[in-house]
Amino acid sequence: MTRTASGAKVLITGAAGGMGRMYAERAVTEHAASVTLWDRDAAGLARTVDELGAISRGRTRIQSFVVDVGDLGAIAKTAQKVRKDVGNPDVLINNAGIVRGNRYFWETDNGDDTRPTMQVNALAPMYITREFLPGMIAHAYRPARIVNIASAAGTLANPRMAVYAASKAALIGWSDSLRLELEQADHGNVKVTTVTPSYISTGMFAGARGPLLAPVLDPDYVVDRVWRAMLDGRPLLELPWSVGLSRALRGLLPTRLFDRVVGDGFGVYRSMERFTGRR
Repeated sequence: MTRTASGAKVLITGAAGGMGRMYAERAVTEHAASVTLWDRDAAGLARTVDELGAISRGRTRIQSFVVDVGDLGAIAKTAQKVRKDVGNPDVLINNAGIVRGNRYFWETDNGDDTRPTMQVNALAPMYITREFLPGMIAHAYRPARIVNIASAAGTLANPRMAVYAASKAALIGWSDSLRLELEQADHGNVKVTTVTPSYISTGMFAGARGPLLAPVLDPDYVVDRVWRAMLDGRPLLELPWSVGLSRALRGLLPTRLFDRVVGDGFGVYRSMERFTGRR
């Protein structure tokens, strides 16, 4: 799987549109055996299936499941249907995510903001991966890939997105620990890639401003980089390069100095002040 996803069974969450759809198109273009799409948007899923079908022309089996991954109880039921109808995936892209921003933490609501953000961004990838990972391990002769789309926010505190940052920090910690566990247990056919991008111009972070050295990223560029990292089995993909620099400076500088240099000087701590998100 170092060059192409040809012949692989691919499952993507948050696949009705945006970057999830773009990952699916990439899989279809490379003649994946099957592409399974998860999303809560039934109408969007139907459109995406039709569009991908026109591209595939029957070479790739395309199937969709309407599921809200924030409903953790629905994950096991839907995974069972996937295993029965399509088979266990070889490639799992945990792409679904939500953001509640431009408010201080004490202005958010536990039920409307904190709980769904943690469920969708942090717990759902764990639940979904737990459903399909045993099958990946069992088929040791087949290369398998797990891609977890986290965020630079999980590596760096940022005002007005406290819960989002917490959810992505949890995802990063779990994702890289899972990578190490698989290596330690000698399940080398399954490789985990953790992705920590800065803001991407998909509409999800509309209004957010890219800090110094971290311009808002183009979705096509991100999808291409993620796809290549996935095929290569690369452990970590930081986009842009300045995400790694900020992480290094966070470990080197005293907290207050870091706040002044990176948080205020680079504009990170002001990047969400004009955030609107999708309307």
